[in-house]
Amino acid sequence: MEEMWSGAPELSGAESEEMFVEVESGISLRILRWFPNDESAVSNGPVVVVPGWGSVFEGWRPLITEWVKRRPIVYIETREKKSALITKKVSKSDFEMSKHGADVLAVLNHLGIDSHDVDWFSSSLGATLLIESYQSSVLNGHSSVLLAPNPDFEFPLWARIVMSLPIPHFIHPALMRFTIWLVDRRTKEEGQRIRYRRTLLSQDLNRMLLSARANMRYRLPDDLSRIDVPCAVMTASSDTLHDMSKVLSIVERIPGAVLIEVPSNQYAHEADVLVEIEQFHSSIGN
Repeated sequence: MEEMWSGAPELSGAESEEMFVEVESGISLRILRWFPNDESAVSNGPVVVVPGWGSVFEGWRPLITEWVKRRPIVYIETREKKSALITKKVSKSDFEMSKHGADVLAVLNHLGIDSHDVDWFSSSLGATLLIESYQSSVLNGHSSVLLAPNPDFEFPLWARIVMSLPIPHFIHPALMRFTIWLVDRRTKEEGQRIRYRRTLLSQDLNRMLLSARANMRYRLPDDLSRIDVPCAVMTASSDTLHDMSKVLSIVERIPGAVLIEVPSNQYAHEADVLVEIEQFHSSIGN
């Protein structure tokens, strides 16, 4: 699974680049960039992609392969992922939501990108951290498509109890197998099930555990009235891992937000979803 975290994927119609950006002392994030070969597409503003918890690029390849022909893309892998270069001892506090937002800002500053010029695309934890960052004025944007954001990260009682206990490293493989079994049971969509299994198997288990402990207590602010980024919240009723009612509550709380309902979570990872994304961009004058 190491190949999931190394090298810039070469995609037809674009030049690729991999870099590591230090976001704080001892922590550097892996960043992937693509620049379309079509000069007219290069002149478009950047799309910045912030994927979900532990997400690997392979799950997004179908969408990004087509998108890079039309727009420059920056893909940011957050610090809980195995790709991050971490040389310091980390704890639960290093994976709090505010840390992720500060990381994304540090990456944009390093790249010389003003967040006001960005068309964002994000998923799950990536969407949640952006919503919090918009509300707290850490980040802004030209537009934002938020796939299945989490207002909280609900874990069953037994999981909260287990995660609060010290877990020896030799237990990690068994814990991962059990987690994969649970995800398989909860997921209806086959494509989503495959993506999550691949994601879980490719992780640094200690980081994911610390991140889960940080997320377990997280709640998105009730008041999201300060957000002035044009937002579209994307969801699928068939997605059993993200509570539809909670997603709808986020739409209601973000001023001017619109709902985009897609056939499935897997569809949101495919090139076909660019139809919905570009319709949203056109509606705000992109």
